[in-house]
Amino acid sequence: MSVELVLLAVLMAAVTYPSRAVPLLAPWIERLPHRALVYLRLVGPAVLAALAAVNVMVVSADGRPAFHVGVEWLAVVASIGLMAWRRNLFLGLVAAVVLVAVARATGLA
Repeated sequence: MSVELVLLAVLMAAVTYPSRAVPLLAPWIERLPHRALVYLRLVGPAVLAALAAVNVMVVSADGRPAFHVGVEWLAVVASIGLMAWRRNLFLGLVAAVVLVAVARATGLA
């Protein structure tokens, strides 16, 4: 593992933690209008969707973006299906991660 990846992880934590800690650090957040609270509640799933979409575009050997359809698509569909069926975000995310990890470990992806 390179030091650059550790620095990137620290930077990502520094950016994401404050947004998740706002309700703890600012108790007045509960007094926001209902529309604002709904918006803030949907930021997390929107970020997860954006992260999933990143796996759709990959950089090829010559550095040009290329459209990619692989096991990641199956994991996203399985995750969305489980989340809709069980109403459990954690279960859907775990299923997607396990599906991709098993596919990569067995050489299918």
